[in-house]
Amino acid sequence: MTSDSSQSLSKITKSILNQHGITLNKNLGQNNLIDKNKRDQIINFGNLNKNDTVLEIGTGIGTLTLELARKAKKVIAIEQDENIYKILTERLKDEKIDNVELINDDALSVDFPKFNKIISNLPYQISSPITFKFLEYDFDLAILMYQKEFAERMNGEVGSKNYSRLSAMLYFKCNVETLTDVSSESFIPKPKIDSTVVKLTPKENKISDIDFEAYSNFTKALFQHRNKKIKNALIDSRHIIGSIDKKTLKQRLNSIESDEINEYISKRVVALTPEEILRLSKELNPIFNE
Repeated sequence: MTSDSSQSLSKITKSILNQHGITLNKNLGQNNLIDKNKRDQIINFGNLNKNDTVLEIGTGIGTLTLELARKAKKVIAIEQDENIYKILTERLKDEKIDNVELINDDALSVDFPKFNKIISNLPYQISSPITFKFLEYDFDLAILMYQKEFAERMNGEVGSKNYSRLSAMLYFKCNVETLTDVSSESFIPKPKIDSTVVKLTPKENKISDIDFEAYSNFTKALFQHRNKKIKNALIDSRHIIGSIDKKTLKQRLNSIESDEINEYISKRVVALTPEEILRLSKELNPIFNE
């Protein structure tokens, strides 16, 4: 099999797919990056050295995997598609690369082995759940490629159309930095919209696990009704936070004496900052779970 140095990434990718009779399904997020410059740029953003263990989700035929393996101590590569997994296994053997732990499984259902960096061209259909799963682990940095619209929601400003559960959840966990856009022309099959590469760097001063669990539940409940008033959103999604019945919750919310909390719950969901949602979750969580 020909190495990357003697052919374009596009030709190599098409040749490997044709050789194995693989037809990619873009509806499953199977978009292969064929722009060598963008691939190299993404890897360089990771600032890799021989002490790094890199987690990669959705390897495809190994466009990132092989180069990551050459720069890092180890790569943990997870690919769900069995046929693609077999192709990558063969490529790693042909290239004599032995520092890749290749896992044929669903990234959403497996426990990740120990790693310190994440570099992935993520399958777009799992962007949200896999990002929330990353937040459960400790890592130094993550270089991740998302659909552009999703990336814009990661840094959504309060009150804007991009302000979402995603941006509120990331707020207390990571700094989010947009690094570069990647044209849809850089992939086969060509996706409908462009992509964006994002850097996540965990924040040092995180809120406690107990506070974050309540905050997470309130955020999920609230953003199911992002344009409603907080009070109505909490009533409608009360089952996410606790087992309280509707009538009791209404009575308890109506009996709140704090002017500040009453002001919060009269606002629309999208007008509340993450700090205000955190304060609200601390104050109101007991009335959902007494």
